[in-house]
Amino acid sequence: MDLEINKLESAIEAILFTMGDSVELGKIAYAIGHDDETTRKLIHQLMDKYDQEDRGIRVIELENSYQMCTKKEMYDYLIRVAKQPKKYALTDVLLETLSIIAYKQPVTKLDIEKIRGVKTDHAVNKLVEYELVCEKGRLDAPGRPILFGTTEEFLRKFSIHSIEDLPTIEAEEVETLKTQAEEEIQLKLDL
Repeated sequence: MDLEINKLESAIEAILFTMGDSVELGKIAYAIGHDDETTRKLIHQLMDKYDQEDRGIRVIELENSYQMCTKKEMYDYLIRVAKQPKKYALTDVLLETLSIIAYKQPVTKLDIEKIRGVKTDHAVNKLVEYELVCEKGRLDAPGRPILFGTTEEFLRKFSIHSIEDLPTIEAEEVETLKTQAEEEIQLKLDL
């Protein structure tokens, strides 16, 4: 029986952790396959465990819903982490997307996707989050798509004074890069 209770508590924990916001009792009960009253007892047992073990998290009850959150006593630790400067890594995908935006700005996601050949939502969103790219307005076309361009932070990070200082690619280099790209594509198609 304890094994079954542990499994159900783990499921409740996973639900509350993953959802982030409060989750209605009925939804939790449905997810674990039990009635509301049994589910409520399991949640309260889980809440008691967190209190007894002096964990950094707790489950709170909000009307007929439950939410996992951090104990108030842990806020100082969280603030120390939050105050640390963010470090981020620019993956090949992000660098490729950033290059397209830098050289073609202002540019829409659709234009970037045409060049890259794949969806760019995640890459563009990450670049916006890193403050290397921002919205520069909207294109006067159906749907009024957002135009993206680089920021002052981009200039700072790459130690350039203006977009005009970006390196230019000679026509010979463009042809070499095109050939390499075509060979890579052919290799992938042959696999």
